[in-house]
Amino acid sequence: MNVRKVGIVGCGLMGSGIALACAKAAIPTVVCEVNQELLEKGIKRLFSYIEKMIAKERATETDRETIKSHLSGTTDLTDFHDCDLIIEAIPEKIELKTELFTKLDKLVKSEAIFATNTSSLKVKDVARSTSRTDRFLGLHFFNPVPVMKLVEVVRTDEVDSEVFKSAMAFIERLGKVGVACLDTTGFVVNRLLVPYLLDAIRAYQAGIASVRDIDNAMRLGCGYPMGPLTLLDFVGLDTTYHVAEIMTCEFGKEMYHSPILLQKMVKKGLYGKKSGRGFYDYSSDEPVPNDKELQELVSAEDD
Repeated sequence: MNVRKVGIVGCGLMGSGIALACAKAAIPTVVCEVNQELLEKGIKRLFSYIEKMIAKERATETDRETIKSHLSGTTDLTDFHDCDLIIEAIPEKIELKTELFTKLDKLVKSEAIFATNTSSLKVKDVARSTSRTDRFLGLHFFNPVPVMKLVEVVRTDEVDSEVFKSAMAFIERLGKVGVACLDTTGFVVNRLLVPYLLDAIRAYQAGIASVRDIDNAMRLGCGYPMGPLTLLDFVGLDTTYHVAEIMTCEFGKEMYHSPILLQKMVKKGLYGKKSGRGFYDYSSDEPVPNDKELQELVSAEDD
């Protein structure tokens, strides 16, 4: 099945990035949000990003015009009626995802493919909310979507082989690499990545090294492009917490359990870059370690 038009549900950090990637590939793309304010905020973020890429000569003015001519926004799910592929990028809560897909199942054409961008839930658990489990798969993009080449393409035991092939071809059209995964909690990347990120938090919490030094150690010692605490800020501390909780329930292993510091940061609203503060403070042009606030949380935990 050739994907001629794409619908994206959610215009947050992930949704706007997926929309940008689709529109940049000259695929007509409709992105939907729950209200006009959030929609405009997401689209503004999208174009702000492309302007920064143009300034750095990593994108062109032609890219910007291609995106403008292939992207539209809506607050009405019925505008997805003629989409060939609909990708969900809403919060990592199964009740929200199943409610959404139950609605979409009745609104769009029967041959449309559904995809969830879940990073930790089992795809089949979300697919059960629809009448098209054979046309339902996972497309797990990575943040920041315009830069990251990988997409985990998650295949359930019910998805049609031609639908899976279409999804892989679509990912290739975006200039990305699709990795075929079985439908298991965390897929490939998070199954390996989450324990590493949580251990980085534990190392800071134990006073082994500073925020900057932990990040530099893994960047310069292991050749990683980004340190673990910086990566946590980009992923979102709240997202990491939810993923860790799901994986703890699934596998029952201590390595997936959220450290106390992560729990306290999430409770305080320190989600990382999207909230302005996490392991780093993003209030200035150059992020700086958020040492004072973090040490207060560590000390409170010690008490």
